Amino acid sequence: MRNDIIEYLKTEIKIRTENKNNKFGRGVLYHIEAVANNAELLANKYNADKEVCIIAAWLHDIASITDYDLYKDHHIHGAKIADEILRKFKYEEDKIELVKNCILNHRGSIENTRLSKEEQIIADADAISHFDSIPSLLYLAYKEKGMSIEDGANFVKNKLERSFRKLSDDSKIFYEDKFENVMGIFTPVSQLQKCF
Repeated sequence: MRNDIIEYLKTEIKIRTENKNNKFGRGVLYHIEAVANNAELLANKYNADKEVCIIAAWLHDIASITDYDLYKDHHIHGAKIADEILRKFKYEEDKIELVKNCILNHRGSIENTRLSKEEQIIADADAISHFDSIPSLLYLAYKEKGMSIEDGANFVKNKLERSFRKLSDDSKIFYEDKFENVMGIFTPVSQLQKCF
């Protein structure tokens, strides 16, 4: 395990999330940490290259936190940034390519073909990470978007449902309990109002 790279990335990502150019706020650090944790878990489950998965997870959103103007194509720019960083560490060429493919193919909103277990793991870890950062989603809905209680709850609920649908079939089964437990929080406001 290349702990030197992983420790560098943890520090570098934290620094970049604290930079004024990061338009996502500190909450994005929790998202990236959740992606890394889920990537490690899934790599163990699916017998994938855990080192590649962890490194790709830490790097998957590096472009969008570095410069918001790169957000639209952050998967493309992120792969380039990853290449530059990993070459400085003299990381193995085949692993650099796999990390880059994980970053290029992590977005659930873009139709693409994931050819490796590692690519699918990063996409799944990214999608399921929203279930680990609900406070950030609520903050986005209520503070940043100024939504009503009901609209904000529906916004977060719909985001989580979309994220779950993006998972691979195997990961849907693996995370089914997590999905059901989290979705149980979103009792319709109309039902809550009857309680008062």
